[in-house]
Amino acid sequence: MKETIHIYHTNDLHSHFENWPRIRRFLQERRRWHEEAGESVFIFDIGDHVDRSHPMTEGSLGKRNVELLNEAGYDAVTIGNNEGITLPKEGLEILYEEAEFPVVLANLYEEDGKRPKWAQPFCLVHLPNGMTMGLTGATAFFSSAYEQLGWTLSEPLVALEKQINQISGQADIVVVLSHLGIYEDEKIAHTMPKADVVLGAHTHHLLHEGKEINQTLLAAAGKFGYYVGHVMIEVDTETKQILRKKACVYNTMEALPAPANEHKEIEGYAEEGKKALAQPVISLSVPLASDWFAPSELPQLLCEALREWCGADGALLNAGVCLGGLEAGTVTKYDIHRMLPHPINPCLIELSGAELKEVLKQATDDKWSHMTIKGLGFRGKVMGRFIYDRLSVDMEQYRFKVNGTDIVNDHQYKLATLDMFAYGRFFPPLYRAPQKKHFMPEFLRDVMEWKLLHHGFHLKK
Repeated sequence: MKETIHIYHTNDLHSHFENWPRIRRFLQERRRWHEEAGESVFIFDIGDHVDRSHPMTEGSLGKRNVELLNEAGYDAVTIGNNEGITLPKEGLEILYEEAEFPVVLANLYEEDGKRPKWAQPFCLVHLPNGMTMGLTGATAFFSSAYEQLGWTLSEPLVALEKQINQISGQADIVVVLSHLGIYEDEKIAHTMPKADVVLGAHTHHLLHEGKEINQTLLAAAGKFGYYVGHVMIEVDTETKQILRKKACVYNTMEALPAPANEHKEIEGYAEEGKKALAQPVISLSVPLASDWFAPSELPQLLCEALREWCGADGALLNAGVCLGGLEAGTVTKYDIHRMLPHPINPCLIELSGAELKEVLKQATDDKWSHMTIKGLGFRGKVMGRFIYDRLSVDMEQYRFKVNGTDIVNDHQYKLATLDMFAYGRFFPPLYRAPQKKHFMPEFLRDVMEWKLLHHGFHLKK
């Protein structure tokens, strides 16, 4: 007898709750539809559902995201790097306390080598037709970041192969929840033929009709909830064999109907976050302005704070990282979050004087100000002008200084900056530098709050 098993999947929502009401309604209706027809249906999320750039996620440290997954009826998830390394260790340890679904994750361990209590390397699902589906999952290999937070991460493809080999003898269908990216998914298909379906994420790739490699079906639904993925597996229930696999995606705004009061619900998520972050931080006697293209107080203050926080000789950041200023009067955690929503960590990089000169020279290029940035944790619009603390550049005389003293080519200097400059190839000397220290789990907004609280005397007239 032939039967179709339905799998719906989302990935990399990044707390884009403006798409969530339609997604939730669609998934709930599809589950009801398939169950009434006597068909098996599953809903999986492939990580990065959490993004602390949204105030509701920030205010609940992601626990409200888990509540939304519960409400929509998800059957299993894996984690992305946003769940894994933008939350403090204690935050991830309690994130899934109320989850009504398993977290399938094969390559994360405690420092002592034990698996975390909230995750399991695989799970088996026994279907009404007598067949068994096996699930395993893995997250992207940011090993040094996980180690700094108190976790141990193993190589994901090695971990997956071990789990796939283990469950393939117990399962008729093997599904991988992969927060690894399209290139790693293709490696899985080429090297692990026992994997029947790989549901992908991390690189925000969109496979409209899936991609089949060596009889393994790859599927992925892009980013931000713009699409929902659907995999259909046709099976012979007597022989327990897969007959056919098919994938498609649904455009959230075009194909998914809006529930009643959609806009009110979306606004409610933002308002909930605002209330959760309403704690006062400080009262300013003067406003702090922010301008992306001209000198202004707030980016300069942040740059100074960054240098002090990292214990550096000098600091460099882009003004576009500040999304607004602060008004005089009471400043709340919400105000600081609104201004600095990025999951960007402070970073300390050691450079030779010659390398530091090259970075400062590159930073004077006019191309930066209006450059649009995507990815790397940046939540702004444009780069903006570069801001320095205890660094100066005079291109007419070709002089570069640290704290008023000429930079010496063969001396070593410590530069405080944003981790996105250490990851991205904006400045090759920063990208290539072997000595880097990332401050985790603190974000720029934590540094700003620390500066306002402990150095508030700088803000008085």
